[in-house]
Amino acid sequence: MNEPTNRRTFLAGSAALTGAALTLPALAQPAGEQGGAARAAGAAPKSNRPLDGVKTNFACNIEMWGFGTGDHSERIRKAADLGFRAVEFWPWRGKDIDAIDKARRDTKLQVIQFVGWGFTPGMNDPANHDAFVKEIEAGIETANRLDTKMMLVLAGNDIPGKTKEQMHQGVIDGFKRVAPIVEKAGITLILEPLNLRVDHRGYCLNKSADAVRICKAVGSKNVKICWDLYHLQIDEGDLCGNMRDGYSEIAYFQFADHPGRNDPGTGEVHYERVFRAARDLGYTGWFGTEFSPLEGERKAAERVAATDPA
Repeated sequence: MNEPTNRRTFLAGSAALTGAALTLPALAQPAGEQGGAARAAGAAPKSNRPLDGVKTNFACNIEMWGFGTGDHSERIRKAADLGFRAVEFWPWRGKDIDAIDKARRDTKLQVIQFVGWGFTPGMNDPANHDAFVKEIEAGIETANRLDTKMMLVLAGNDIPGKTKEQMHQGVIDGFKRVAPIVEKAGITLILEPLNLRVDHRGYCLNKSADAVRICKAVGSKNVKICWDLYHLQIDEGDLCGNMRDGYSEIAYFQFADHPGRNDPGTGEVHYERVFRAARDLGYTGWFGTEFSPLEGERKAAERVAATDPA
């Protein structure tokens, strides 16, 4: 891939250029009929697009899925060629939004969510809340252009001299300032806990229970969680149990297998089982494929399709 795949570096670099960082959005409608078990049993695909016919809503992450091009609008077209019905990406700043808008209209793909606020400056610091409000307002304008309903928000890195509780209160206070704005705009902000053990040492939010507490303290239907199953597998495990406990605050999922942050089926997680558990809870939203394809995008799409519960 021609784009960097280290999200922390990418978002920090974007913040340095813009003075702020960014977020994502998402929601869903069910599709097709054919399940992963049928595919595994050798059922003939209906087309040469691996994701045609799947019931689960998968959104292609067009940062980690590079498709051999640095052009994000071309990545959208290539994602459509694999049968994806939606995409997600990291910061909107620094991208050709006109080209992305044209590509999503041409392909009829949805832009489900993008990053509206990144790692730095941290929203866990009240000193950054004025900038946070302005950046969310700017992100809403881009979301409206792309007909996007979710923006992802990161809590920020540890602040020397502050406790976890103090930093989480900063996150709550920041969200409370923008909650009326996003409620009026019809945009949902999704907060993402990240693992500390492998990828994001020094980030201030890694537990799903803490993310749930933050969202409940904010008390807005437009402030919810991006429940990234990869990160939570590393720092918590018990994916189905924790999902059930936090389900009221979940608006969106992302996933990758572990170890490696690659395609489902290349690591330790039984994703067909996890996706079935989400469906059983009533979830009909989207799952973002935030992982690096191990053997190319087509093979990764085939592996994603194979996780679709029968």
